[in-house]
Amino acid sequence: MRLTTMTDYALRLLIYLGSHPERLCTTAEVASAYQISEAHMTKITHQLGLGGWIHTVRGKGGGMRLAHDPADINLGALVRAVEPDFHLVECLGDDSDCRLTQRCRLTKIFTGALAAFLSELDQHTLADLLPPPGRKLPLRSPSDIPIRTAKA
Repeated sequence: MRLTTMTDYALRLLIYLGSHPERLCTTAEVASAYQISEAHMTKITHQLGLGGWIHTVRGKGGGMRLAHDPADINLGALVRAVEPDFHLVECLGDDSDCRLTQRCRLTKIFTGALAAFLSELDQHTLADLLPPPGRKLPLRSPSDIPIRTAKA
């Protein structure tokens, strides 16, 4: 299973905001910190604001902050809210026309695996992802990230 980039960026945004609770943060700042497109970050900010995950303040001096205490932001709930669907394979989709659906054992296994995955996320909150109080989230600069080369 692979989560969408949108979910990845939403988690990063909340981690960043949770690491800077003392002030409003801007989309440009977060996008720059993670080297993500500002347009993507704006879209995610809008979605998280509509969902009540963050508070946004428009205008000069505006920005965003968490709408809830990090300990109250459940990771399972966030992933369910942001992910467009959890159809691990085509046959689990709403418009599936699989002829084996009624007899296929794979569907039950995938459904159970997804439930276990989400159950694990339900055990954690944003607070579990944040650095201890008084420490800022360490962000690596691009020069700190090793470049992988293809092996011949």
